[in-house]
Amino acid sequence: MTSSTMPADVKQEVKDKYGRVAKAVAAGTTSDDAGCCSSACSGSTTESYDPITSNLYDEGEQAGVPAEALLASLGCGNPTAPAQLNEGETVLDLGSGGGIDVLLSAKRVGPTGKVYGLDMTDEMLALANENKRRAGAENVEFLKGEIENIPLPDASVDVIISNCVINLSADKARVLREAFRVLKPGGRFAVSDVVVRGPVPAEVKRSMELWIGCVAGALQESEYQALLSAAGFEQIDVEPTRIYKAEDAAAFLANAMQDVAVVAREIDGKFLSAFVRATKPLSK
Repeated sequence: MTSSTMPADVKQEVKDKYGRVAKAVAAGTTSDDAGCCSSACSGSTTESYDPITSNLYDEGEQAGVPAEALLASLGCGNPTAPAQLNEGETVLDLGSGGGIDVLLSAKRVGPTGKVYGLDMTDEMLALANENKRRAGAENVEFLKGEIENIPLPDASVDVIISNCVINLSADKARVLREAFRVLKPGGRFAVSDVVVRGPVPAEVKRSMELWIGCVAGALQESEYQALLSAAGFEQIDVEPTRIYKAEDAAAFLANAMQDVAVVAREIDGKFLSAFVRATKPLSK
């Protein structure tokens, strides 16, 4: 599945959805919007179980960030886990949302490091900055912008992380080229994302609700690897973290289409959350 199949107005739909989530979290209310990868997870972001977004952070990590940052997390993994962040490094989170992964990264790079969060949604940026204030994170900066046009100089960051956001882009090849551009030589790309193994039913591709989530926009595993390679990356690795079965698919397809059970069986085991890693080569 290529990014060219994404509906033209998906960017505004994504902004609207994540804006509503941010407002609900900031107001201390529940949201009817699903998590990143679930169409069925209606109701409270704290009480509904979503097989993709649930239980991504351990108790120690949860205790170390404002509750609002955790509630606004709509990802499919914990990209700070495989990133192997070091003291003094500069990190960029693509699609940083409420800021949970930025704040966790800020602790790991320490006061001599710096973490940028990039998001295009005003409401999420406002929530993230409030979470930054509550956490007392002085080595954090949130930027407004799109992941296809990163507002940072060439070779300015050591590590790029992202949590189930690249799949939402209509131009994933450009996102990966931009990631390559802003990484320093030897820099690391370490993101959580949803990828696909095998053919996907047309009903899934056509569903706007799934585009707004993390399912229909997901790349084939081989295509993801090919785009990373074309951008210039080396040492490319896709490590599955959760493989979704028919019963999981039925949960996140429930509000998006009819004949859910039939479609769920057809995509059994084809969608998975994964850590996607790659490295920018050292300069010759």
